[in-house]
Amino acid sequence: MSTSESIETDLGCALFAVVRRYRQLTDDLLADLPAGPRGYQVLMTAQLGGPKNQVALAQYLGVDRTVMTYLLDDMEEAGLVERKPDPADRRARRIELTEQGAAALYDAHRRLQSAETALLEPLGPADSEAFRALLQRLAGSEAILGGLTRFEAKPVAAKRRSTRKRV
Repeated sequence: MSTSESIETDLGCALFAVVRRYRQLTDDLLADLPAGPRGYQVLMTAQLGGPKNQVALAQYLGVDRTVMTYLLDDMEEAGLVERKPDPADRRARRIELTEQGAAALYDAHRRLQSAETALLEPLGPADSEAFRALLQRLAGSEAILGGLTRFEAKPVAAKRRSTRKRV
């Protein structure tokens, strides 16, 4: 295999190019939501019945817990979500979508449709549907979720601090 062939068929490069273009097409469309695309992910996850616990939601979305706290503060202030005590664990907060949050999610989703259509246009209708189906299957696979079921989170073990002196 020549160097040019390996670069042309590199999955990481292809994924990066697609994600970069998706972000170019969508970031402005989501600018009205707190934290833009990240806020959209929170709303979508809440709508789909994802983790209700704030810590589990942060872990599921790959967001630092502190960052998630500030993001949820902004989303709650905007009237998009509510944090309510979890009846099963009074220390935990459940994240619930408000009616305003559901309306904002619907509006954002509608706006994203045109960007998705533009992104997938080179594939044509049949290949676009096949690509979406394959991507959804991959995104929901054990390999991607790392052994978690779709909306479960494992406790994260605390990282041990190194005893080595820094130079």
